[in-house]
Amino acid sequence: MIDKIAESVAAALADVRDGSTVLIGGFGTAGIPAELIDGLIAQGARDLTVVNNNAGNGDTGLAALLATGRVRKIICSFPRQVDSHVFDGLYRSGKIELEIVPQGNLAERMRAAGAGIGAFFCPTAYGTELAKGKETREIAGRQYVLEYPIQGDVALVKAERGDRWGNLTYRMSARNFGPVMAMAARRTIASVHEIVELGALDPEAVVTPGIFVSKIVKIDRVATQAAGFKKAA
Repeated sequence: MIDKIAESVAAALADVRDGSTVLIGGFGTAGIPAELIDGLIAQGARDLTVVNNNAGNGDTGLAALLATGRVRKIICSFPRQVDSHVFDGLYRSGKIELEIVPQGNLAERMRAAGAGIGAFFCPTAYGTELAKGKETREIAGRQYVLEYPIQGDVALVKAERGDRWGNLTYRMSARNFGPVMAMAARRTIASVHEIVELGALDPEAVVTPGIFVSKIVKIDRVATQAAGFKKAA
């Protein structure tokens, strides 16, 4: 019987190895799998390469993972925002590597990994520092840059509902990078707020099929603190 439900966050993350490339969903704090990140911190894997839309907010979630010193490199689109002081300090002191990837390219590079595409040409970043050292080609009168897929060893995503087969649905914008990251990783671990019986999810509404998911774990629903804003006194 297929049953991908993990008894705890710790159990779901037990097999993450040192040196892994970890794809972490989230757009700012929307859809970020905070409980899974906290679990990864407790699990202890180090020398990680992390792929995310940004480089952490405040002192929690991804920023807390960076603060442990166990992330060797981060690949993201927006490394600097009003509350990215943890990453900023690490980068300025030479303690973390950074690869900046335009947001559309970031999504497409992961989608390409999931679709089995070896490489693709994209016009974004042509003629800029981000294209330095990369192969370029003129196609139909337009200049393109060769980009390669980003494949993860593990993806950590936050979903809304799931079943024991690992089928997932998402809540609005919390979906963001979750589906492409799930496809691009060798193993996907998803947190969900609700686990339902088989057949309870409308097949037409399933965004990430269970074939792309290794483990799901149920977490409590907690209100997300808006990034970059302090609570009123």
